[in-house]
Amino acid sequence: MVSPPGPPPRRQFLGLLPLPERRYLTEALRTETVGGVLLLVAAVAALIWANAWPGSYQQAVHHEIGPSGPLHLHLPLEAWAKDGLLTLFFFVAGIELKREFVAGELRTPSAALLPVMAAVCGVALPAVVFALANSGPGGHPAGWAIPTATDIAFALGVLAVVSSHLPSALRAFLLTLAVVDDLIAILIIAVFYSSGVTYWALAASVAGLVLFWYLHRHGVHGWYLFVPLALLIWALMHESGVHPTVSGVAMGLTLRCHLEDGEEHSPGEHIEHLVRPLSAGIAVPVFALFAAGVPVSGTALRQVFTQAMPLGVVLGLLVGKTVGIFGGTWLTARWTRAELNPRLRWADLFAVSVLAGIGFTVSLLISDLAFPGDQALADLAKEAVLVGSLFCAAVAVLLLKLRNRHYRRLCEEEDGEDVPDLHRRDPATG
Repeated sequence: MVSPPGPPPRRQFLGLLPLPERRYLTEALRTETVGGVLLLVAAVAALIWANAWPGSYQQAVHHEIGPSGPLHLHLPLEAWAKDGLLTLFFFVAGIELKREFVAGELRTPSAALLPVMAAVCGVALPAVVFALANSGPGGHPAGWAIPTATDIAFALGVLAVVSSHLPSALRAFLLTLAVVDDLIAILIIAVFYSSGVTYWALAASVAGLVLFWYLHRHGVHGWYLFVPLALLIWALMHESGVHPTVSGVAMGLTLRCHLEDGEEHSPGEHIEHLVRPLSAGIAVPVFALFAAGVPVSGTALRQVFTQAMPLGVVLGLLVGKTVGIFGGTWLTARWTRAELNPRLRWADLFAVSVLAGIGFTVSLLISDLAFPGDQALADLAKEAVLVGSLFCAAVAVLLLKLRNRHYRRLCEEEDGEDVPDLHRRDPATG
């Protein structure tokens, strides 16, 4: 008698990654970690500069440079950092997203479901928390998107400073989550924080993107061709009224990230390898230097905890992000019958969810976009971002340190698997 088939085996998530994926992840995160440390240094330098020599800082931030002409590119340094340098950051994010879709965790629906749902819930719940905090009199609902973004570089910088050994599976989950988070953030910026669209400039920018894609897909090479074209696409997008960082994501998505015959690295991976150090090591820290310089005082800190808008940002990052990411992951795992890697615990995922509440680069950007005519309100939102990120970093470090010895042992096991056993005999050769 044939016994009835049993239930299908439960799919494991946060398991050990394949060796090529671990090597790519290690290389990517190494650059992001160095960039994260530089980001921390730049943020501290901005705070010291803005509070010790406020006149000098404001003069530097508002100093205008650039050509005058029909594209209106004579801009203050703050705008060049926010609109120009951050385009490199989003360009890399676009390549990362494309790679995840064709070769990474997002290439199959079953593997993509968990990080995508975690990212979506990690964006939606902070916005809900902020909206609830700002639903009464004196609230500022325009800032609902400020606490929705995760800063992977800042999070990795915190891990580097405290010497936490996070297993590659958790790092990959955090990276994939941040990539999807960046996509949602740029969609939010494009849809909700772009105004007064100039359609001829937008159409010309899209035409430039099509040309960029056509030349790349037909094997045309040469930075001297693509860099001027990319600058023109960016300038036209800036003129159109759509935030110019959208052009960075769009150009990143046009690059080919799958391997063809005879290739060790795809063009997208090669370009990402060249541009990522510029993004993590220069563009983002310089942006932080011009964006994080907010006045810090006892009065300002009291306002963070007594006014609806900044309190909504803090609660959105600390509570909304944590509950959204952890709850979204747990519910999706239960719904899909996925099984957690037995070498990890749900407490580990909770700690990573708290760590993902560190919002810096995109949160600071949205603070300016949400309150374009009120610098005092934008500065208060930035102070709340700094306070909320500091709370998330402190809680996450405490939780991760409790398991750091176990993480160190897992990392040593992974490193051991990276080294081939030279004494093992190959069955094919005897």
